Amino acid sequence: MNEQAPSLSKAQTLERDVQLYTALLGEVLREHSRKRVLVIVERLRDGFMQLREQEDADLRDKLMKRIESLDAQTLSEVIRAFTIYFGLVNVAEELNAHLARMDRIAAGEPLWVGSFDDTVRWFRDDGVSPENFQSLLEHLVYLPVFTAHPTEAKRRTISETFRRIFLVGEELHRRKLNEEELEDKLQEILSNIQILWKTDEVRVHKPQVTDEVRQGLYFFRESLFQAVPLVYRFLEKAVRRNYGASCGIRVPSFIRFGSWIGGDRDGNPFVKPETTELAARMHGELVLEEYLERIQKLRRMLSHSNSLCQLSPALLDSLDADEDYWVATMGQSQRRFFYEPYRRKLAMMGHRLQANLDRIRRRMEGRDYEGLPDGYTREAEFLSDLYLIRDSLIHHGDASAAAGPLQDLIRLAETFGLHLVQLDIRQESTRHTEAVTELFARQAGAPFYQAFNEEQRLMALAETIAHPHPFVIDKATLTPETRETLEVFEVIARMRAEIGEKVFGQYVISMTHAASHVMEVMLLARLAGLVGKDNQGWFCGIQVSPLFETIEDLSHIEQVMGTLFDNPTYQALLKASGNQQEVMLGYSDSCKDGGILSASWNLFEAQKKVIALADDRGVACRLFHGRGGTVGRGGGPTHEAILSQPVDTVHGQIKFTEQGEVLSYRYANPETARYELTMGISGLIKASRCLIEPPEEERNDYLGIMDELARYGEEAYRKLVRETEGFLDYFYECTPLDGIALLNIGSRPSHRKKADRSLGSIRAIPWVFGWGQSRITLPAWFSIGRAIERYRDNDLGRLAKLQKMYQEWPYFRALLSNTQMSLFKAEMGIAREYVRLAENPEQAAVIFGLIEDEYRRTLTQVLNVAGLRSLMQETPDLQLSLARRNIYLDPLNHIQVTLLERYRTEQDEGKREEWLDPLLRSINAIAAGMRNTG
Repeated sequence: MNEQAPSLSKAQTLERDVQLYTALLGEVLREHSRKRVLVIVERLRDGFMQLREQEDADLRDKLMKRIESLDAQTLSEVIRAFTIYFGLVNVAEELNAHLARMDRIAAGEPLWVGSFDDTVRWFRDDGVSPENFQSLLEHLVYLPVFTAHPTEAKRRTISETFRRIFLVGEELHRRKLNEEELEDKLQEILSNIQILWKTDEVRVHKPQVTDEVRQGLYFFRESLFQAVPLVYRFLEKAVRRNYGASCGIRVPSFIRFGSWIGGDRDGNPFVKPETTELAARMHGELVLEEYLERIQKLRRMLSHSNSLCQLSPALLDSLDADEDYWVATMGQSQRRFFYEPYRRKLAMMGHRLQANLDRIRRRMEGRDYEGLPDGYTREAEFLSDLYLIRDSLIHHGDASAAAGPLQDLIRLAETFGLHLVQLDIRQESTRHTEAVTELFARQAGAPFYQAFNEEQRLMALAETIAHPHPFVIDKATLTPETRETLEVFEVIARMRAEIGEKVFGQYVISMTHAASHVMEVMLLARLAGLVGKDNQGWFCGIQVSPLFETIEDLSHIEQVMGTLFDNPTYQALLKASGNQQEVMLGYSDSCKDGGILSASWNLFEAQKKVIALADDRGVACRLFHGRGGTVGRGGGPTHEAILSQPVDTVHGQIKFTEQGEVLSYRYANPETARYELTMGISGLIKASRCLIEPPEEERNDYLGIMDELARYGEEAYRKLVRETEGFLDYFYECTPLDGIALLNIGSRPSHRKKADRSLGSIRAIPWVFGWGQSRITLPAWFSIGRAIERYRDNDLGRLAKLQKMYQEWPYFRALLSNTQMSLFKAEMGIAREYVRLAENPEQAAVIFGLIEDEYRRTLTQVLNVAGLRSLMQETPDLQLSLARRNIYLDPLNHIQVTLLERYRTEQDEGKREEWLDPLLRSINAIAAGMRNTG
C-alpha cells in the first residue's frame, strides 16, 4: 500500500484510503452482522446515488418499499453501518490532511495560508520590525472554552477506537512495510472496525455532569498535552526562519483554556455547588498527574553529575532550601541522588507535586488532608523550580538539554498552571435577582428591593457592597434556590484558596438586561468574602462577564455597559481585579431570535460599541464569543471567523466557546489539534495588528449596505418564524425533535420550560439540531436571499457593489462562505419527505414551499454575489468531503422519516419502544454524516 503512495495524487490517496476502510467495513458486516445487512446497505447506497444523478420514480418506490419492509433490529444494524462509515471517512480525511501538511513541510514548500510560516513571513514582508512583532506577541491571549452543550453524539470509547485506526493508518503511509507487516496492519484496522461494530455507539444512560467533565478531560490527556508545546515550537521556528535566529524575538506562553463543564448551571438543574467543586478538583488532579509523569521522565534523562558540570549558584541555593524542607517534612536528610543534582531537584519537585495530588484526592473522597506534607502553594513556585533547572543547564553549556522535554514541561506549566483550565460559572440573571430580593426582604427595616427602579437598585447594591457588615443571614431560613445560589460563591472562594486564584475564570450572567444584574452578582460575591474593602482599599476576587444574547439585548449593550463603567463602586471593583472587562456575546439565541443576517450584523455592531465605550473609559475589554458548532450558532472556520471581526476590536485577545462535536473534530487527535490551534492563533495575530500600527478603517458604504441587508433579513425571518400560522407546529412535527430530546447526549434539558413549546422556551441547540437533521439547516441561511434580492432590486450596479464587498471585506466574505456550506448541506428533496409527518399536511406543505422558495432565492443570490457557478467552488476539498457523505446520508434520512412515522403512530407501547432504538441511532448517524449537530 505505502509503496504506491508517491505515484498517487493527494486526492487519489484519500480516495484509496476511503475505499480500503469501506472494504474492511464490508468484511466485518459480512462476518458479524445479521443476514443480508451488507446487501441492504450496498443496495440503498447505490440506489440513492442513482437518484441523485437522475430521478426515477420506480426506483425511489422500490427503495422505500425495501426500507419499510425491514424490522427494527435490521434497521438498527443498517444505520450503525452507515455511522461507522462516516467515522472511517473522518479518520481518512483527517489523516490525509495531516500527512499532506507534513509533506509540504518536509519538501520545504511555502506553507498554507494560516500557517505560522505564512503569517510571520507576511508580517516581515510588510516591514513589521522584530521589536513590533515582539510587542504584538506579548499582548496575545488565545482562550478556547470547552462546553458541555449537548451536541456531541459520539461516546469517548468510540473516539479512542477511531484514534487507534488513525495511528495504524499513519504507519501504513509513513513506514515501508513488507507483505507480512502490511497484512498485520490491515488486520489491526479490521479488528478495530470489528470492535466498533460490537460497541454500542448510543449511550445507554443520559450522561451525568461528571461524565461530561471526564469527556472534556479526555482531550487534554489524549491530545492537548502533546499538541500545545509543539504549537509553540512551530511558532518559534517560523520566527527564526523569517526574522533570523538572532532577532531577539521571544515567544511568550499565551495559550490558555477555559471550561464551562461543571460550572454552567443556566437551565441545567444537575449542576450543583458540589458538582462545580468536584470539577475543579478533577481538573487539578489531571494536570498534576501529567506533570508527575513528565517529571519522572526528566529525572531519568537529566543524569548530570555535579563533578562534571558547574551548576548555577541559584540552583545550588535551592537545593539547600530543599534539604531543609525534606528534613522538616521527613525527619531525615534526602539520601538519593547526592551527586546528581538535577535528579535530586526533580525528586523533590515530584514529592511536592505528589503532595498536591494527595490533597486533592483526599478532598475528592470527602476526607481531610491534615498531616500531609506541603506541596506547591502556587504555580509560580513550581515554575520557578523549572526555570532554575533550565537556567542552570544553559549556564554550563547544556542548552540543548534544556530545550527538549524540559521546555515542553515549562510550556505546559505556563499554560495550565495547577488548575488545568479556568472554570467559568454561568447562571441566568433572574436567579441572582430573586436571591438578592429575598436577602433584602429578610433584613429588618431593609427596603423592598423588587419595587425599586434601576437607579434605586444600583444605589442600594453599591451601598450594601461597601457596608462592612452588609447582611445578617441565617441560611437555614432561606429558600433552597437562594441557599444554593449563595453556596456557589462560597465554592468559588473555597476552591481559590485550595487550588489557586486562577481556578475560576469569569462569572457569566446569561440574559443580562441591566447594569444591576452585574452588581447583584458583586453583592452575592461580597457575602462570600470574594469582594470588599480592607485596610488596603477595595479587593475583588471575581470577574463578571455579562452575556448579551438576543437582538434586543445587543441593542442595549451600550447603555448597560456605560452605566456599569460609570458606577463608582463597580469602577473600584473592576480596577481592583485588573481593570479588564470581559463581555460575552451570544450567537445562538440572537440567531434564533432574529435570523442569521440580523444576528451576525447586530453582533458586529455591538462589538464596536462596547470596545469604543471601554476605550473611552480607559478599561481593557475582551470579547467572549459564544459560538456553537454550526453556522446557525456562530460556527465556522476559526481563522476566518477571527479575521472577520470588526476592525480594531481584537486587541490581542480572543475567547470563544468550543462545544459538542467540534471538540472531537478539532481536538481528539493531537495532529489536528496542532493545526486548529495554529490556524486560530495565526488569525489572532493578524487581527491584532491594530496594536502596533493604525488599522485601515472599514468603509462606510459597506457598513450602510449591511445595515440595510440586516433590516431586510430580520423582516423576512420574523415573517416566517413568528407570523406564519403553524410554523412552530411544522418544526416540532417535521423534524425529529422528540427523538433529540430523548437522545442521551447531554445532561441539559432541551427546553427551558418542559411543557412550553414556544420559540422562547426551546434552546438554540435543539433548534439548530432539528433543522439540520431534516436537511433544511434553516437557521444558517434563511432570509439572506430575500435581503440581497431586495437590496439589489435588479440593479447591476448594486450587484457589482456586493461582489466587491465579497472580495474585499473579510466579514462579508466569511458570512457568505459559511452560507454556502449550509446551503450545500441542505437538501430540499429530502426535506420534503419530512412534510408527510405533519398532522396538518396542507399547512405544512405551504410552509415548506416558503422555505424552499427562499432556499432557491438564497442559492441564486449568493452564487451571483460570490461570482461562482456552484456552491463551495472556492473550497473544493470541503465540497468533495460533504459530497462523499451525501451518498450515505440520503438513505439515512429516508430511514429516519419512516422510523419517525412508526414511532409516532404506533399505539402499542412495547412495539413503539422497538422503533425508538433505530430512531435514536438515525439521529446519531445523520449528525456524524453532516459533521455537526447543534
